[in-house]
Amino acid sequence: MIDKPGVDERVLAAEVAGAWAVNVADLVFMPVGLDGHAWAYRVDTSDGERYFLKMRRGEFTPSAVLLPGFLRAQGVGQVVAPIDLPAGGASHGFGGYQLLLYPFHHGGSLWGRGLTDRQWIEYGEFLGRLHAVTPSADIAAVLPVETYRSSAGERLRTLGGQAAASEALGAFWDRYSAALHRLSETVDDLASRVTQAQHVICHADIHPGNLIADGDGPLHVVDWDAPILAPRERDLVFIYSRDFGDHPINAHRAGLFRRGYGPLEPDQTMLSYYRSERHLDDVAVFLRSILNPEASPESRANDMHWLTRIAETVADPSYAP
Repeated sequence: MIDKPGVDERVLAAEVAGAWAVNVADLVFMPVGLDGHAWAYRVDTSDGERYFLKMRRGEFTPSAVLLPGFLRAQGVGQVVAPIDLPAGGASHGFGGYQLLLYPFHHGGSLWGRGLTDRQWIEYGEFLGRLHAVTPSADIAAVLPVETYRSSAGERLRTLGGQAAASEALGAFWDRYSAALHRLSETVDDLASRVTQAQHVICHADIHPGNLIADGDGPLHVVDWDAPILAPRERDLVFIYSRDFGDHPINAHRAGLFRRGYGPLEPDQTMLSYYRSERHLDDVAVFLRSILNPEASPESRANDMHWLTRIAETVADPSYAP
């Protein structure tokens, strides 16, 4: 979220210091991510340590709290897991919010910079290892399971009337609504044609924006907010679609990824379903965010940029998810 939350940051800093027993010297807001219910801060301590603080309105899902630590215990070292509280557990309440504190990794995301050859291999190794982990009974109990019943089409139809009447979205809706409704029909059609496949643990948002690395250094995988038990294509769509990151896959990078992941023949219908459903879901999310009367002009402009980018993609006559 690029708009600051309406909290007293001095009180928030004191809360973090008390909960995790760290000497907070500075709390720096980080305008990252597109989740309208979550905010990020860098926490600097008096002894020179740094942490990453995520604050969410409402509750984190149990899987977001429990799965990362479980995966690290299974040897998936790229996972960035929340730091346990001295009193036990990982999440801490703060008014109407929940807090998670993480190690801070330098270097920034790879969305704009892209992955090096070595990192493409590690990307494959990481996903191959993730997809091979068998969840414990406790973890399986808190992980959602894929149903292929997306709510995005209904949300689009609900928001369409508001968008058409909106000063901010009226022209956009006139231009792109037909293509977006076609996209909704495409998602429904593909959902009816997917075949059953083995379910594995999926990150479910494993694009380069959630990969952190310093130069050619090791990958650190963040944003475990919505993992799911699903076919591996749920994650592979972020590799094989060209929608995610400024340096998408090509034949050379595909070969490097397969070298890390292992033998790989993704189901094309499944990939198409996940690509089109992600586009539709993002459209619904951005429409709701832009229609939010509390959104700042800067936030609205940022959401409009991403919304238009998706709409132009799906409105192109050559679009074939």
